[in-house]
Amino acid sequence: MNRKIKIALSLFVTILLGIFAGLLYQTRVEAINLLTAPMETRNLPSESPADYNLPFEEVTVTNGDGMRLAGWFIPSENGAVIIMQHGYKATRREMLNEAAMMHKHGYGILLTSVRAHDYSEGENITLGIYEMSDMEAWYQYLLTRDDINPNQIGMLGNSYGGMLAIQYAAQNLDIKAVVANCAFSSMPDTVSTSVKHFTGLPEFPFVPLIVFWAEQNTGIKMEEIDTTKYIPLISPRPVFLMQGGQDTVISPSSGQILYDAANEPKELWFDEALGHTEFDKERAEEYEERVVEFFNQYLLGE
Repeated sequence: MNRKIKIALSLFVTILLGIFAGLLYQTRVEAINLLTAPMETRNLPSESPADYNLPFEEVTVTNGDGMRLAGWFIPSENGAVIIMQHGYKATRREMLNEAAMMHKHGYGILLTSVRAHDYSEGENITLGIYEMSDMEAWYQYLLTRDDINPNQIGMLGNSYGGMLAIQYAAQNLDIKAVVANCAFSSMPDTVSTSVKHFTGLPEFPFVPLIVFWAEQNTGIKMEEIDTTKYIPLISPRPVFLMQGGQDTVISPSSGQILYDAANEPKELWFDEALGHTEFDKERAEEYEERVVEFFNQYLLGE
């Protein structure tokens, strides 16, 4: 092998190693960005219930890890209350439309946030592993109020918030009914769709490397993030699932997968034309009719 060929091969190997090192660095940064949310990088609420002419209280609770969490409480007129949980890296503002809708029908609303979101403390997002402590803190807050009936508590969550609602209701038998708008079925099922949406990177070779770094940084295996393990445990309490066929944030198959895993009573509203969590805006009248009827039946017994 002459000297020129050796130099060329050495240069080629150096370039390959540089590309691989850059790939490792980029995917590690992306994994960190996906699963952390320092306060200075967050979305924060740009509206409050006051912008919807709703009576409300600012509420703060402390979770089992000593973190302070921010929420809003809208009083109940019928004794029932719905815990509303926003989605991934969103804020309580996301649920104000739904809160105004349900308050119009007499329901109290607790708009919650979890660690590393909104004004709540913490920086690490664990996709439900430690957020159950946050949901428990909110539930315990409701039990301190004498203006709601503890036997009439439901949950409504969007996307990541829908997953948290399903997981928490599976663990708390006193949650009487759950609505989940475009909740993801499992991380293995949706990771490619979600990573592409939030990073803009193609599946190969980026998704496997991002998953690798995410698992290394958190100690959580992606297969542990699986809503299908929890949803059958909600029965005999009801669950109402929604899923859009044009969803680009989670896999459009998530709704059917969750529905198949759930036990009765269960309901799936699939709309091929809708994107992620668009039901309350694109199908506003039907959304209101179906969600109100669901909670009236299972929380109020009507």
